[in-house]
Amino acid sequence: MENNFLDKQIIKVRMKKIVLSLVAIAFVLLSFTTADKNTEVAMNVSDLSEITFDGNVDVESSVLYWKGKKPTGSHNGTVKLKEGSMKVKKGKIKSGEFVIDMTTIKDTDGSKRLEGHLSSADFFDVKKFPTSKFVISKTKKQGDKISVTGDLTIKGVTKSITFPATISEEDGVVTFKSETFEVNRANFNVRYGSKSFFGNLKNKFINDMMEMSFEVKVKS
Repeated sequence: MENNFLDKQIIKVRMKKIVLSLVAIAFVLLSFTTADKNTEVAMNVSDLSEITFDGNVDVESSVLYWKGKKPTGSHNGTVKLKEGSMKVKKGKIKSGEFVIDMTTIKDTDGSKRLEGHLSSADFFDVKKFPTSKFVISKTKKQGDKISVTGDLTIKGVTKSITFPATISEEDGVVTFKSETFEVNRANFNVRYGSKSFFGNLKNKFINDMMEMSFEVKVKS
């Protein structure tokens, strides 16, 4: 009787070990299967070579962000696009031209006084120069990002700038999005509070370097 009892206990222990082993094997197999699926999805999402597109900018959902700094603080806001287009072939940007509507300068804090000053001849002289423009001249793939070079025109002055950006596509809409980059406003004759033009400002100057970024939606 005692031997039968021991035999049963041994069998139970062995059965538990077998069940645990099967569970562990199933878990490992499931993990590998899930990882493979996730990898496949990630590759499809980031595969720029699949993007071929030629369309116009959706001005309602596209925006340019700006930020200006001075010793006592900073201001930031947005500007809308007036029109534009972009052509992408197999993940490569072939062309792109974007017209910026300078009459839509907005301050995030809603200061009408600041908006009016930025629109005046002290800054962007919007009455004389109602639009600015950026035209892509060259792109280079760098990892999962794209180095974009183009001609930026502000107040009738054109300068070449370069910044990192990404493109993606979802439901037939291409998103062209930059990282934050800097533009020297003095290069575009934006003089107010600039040390590049005035030498007696002390701490009442405004930085020449403006921060900018944008997100452009393009539809066919």
